[in-house]
Amino acid sequence: MKVFKAVVALAAVAAALAIAPSASAKPAPPEEPGGSVQIIGGGTYNQNAPWAARLFLNGTQNCTATLIAPRYVLTARHCVGGSLSFRIGSLDQTTGGTIAYGSQTTTHSAADLAIVRLDRAVNNTPSPLGTTADVAVNQYVSVLGWGATCTNQAEINCQSRYLKVATVRVATVNDRDYFGGVGVGAYWYNGITAGGDSGGPMFASGRQVGVASTSNRSDYTTYTNITRYRSWIQSVAGV
Repeated sequence: MKVFKAVVALAAVAAALAIAPSASAKPAPPEEPGGSVQIIGGGTYNQNAPWAARLFLNGTQNCTATLIAPRYVLTARHCVGGSLSFRIGSLDQTTGGTIAYGSQTTTHSAADLAIVRLDRAVNNTPSPLGTTADVAVNQYVSVLGWGATCTNQAEINCQSRYLKVATVRVATVNDRDYFGGVGVGAYWYNGITAGGDSGGPMFASGRQVGVASTSNRSDYTTYTNITRYRSWIQSVAGV
């Protein structure tokens, strides 16, 4: 499952290629269908996920996000820009749940994080946010998203209709995300993020500890370590 946005148009493809790293560079942000990453491997998530949000950019499937308060959604900074809408609380990105629209976006100046204020309150159970004590090296953690499930064709062609989940193993809690923020780096265990998974959650000890930032779509992914940015999240969303 890739965590990046899927590329939908040639212009989007060109933009994605422009930021693609060389073999020796850091992984690119999960590309979203507009530019996002989806989970490769793993499996379909079959539990209730009232906090799960599929992010649409200008009406096109793009990234993953989480509801963290009735009026606020947390996602990746590289996912936002343009008109944002969300389907919240449905495992199927095409139907169900609640549709809400972004009314204001706040981005972190030095990390791959964005918080979007919604145009209405969504009173679902929010994603529980973790602390530094919840995630550690060599821990097996879960990553979720609607991103790409393939590597042999355009990621927009294989975005997952249903929310997927994979297990990865934490390699470091002091990695660097796409914008140089503190990240959780993890290796493939039974899947990895890709385009369309960007902005999606990493859960450890039952709490969200990361937001998908980059992936090499093979065996390594980096999530912004939100346990290091709780004061910023609280200042914007009050949680």
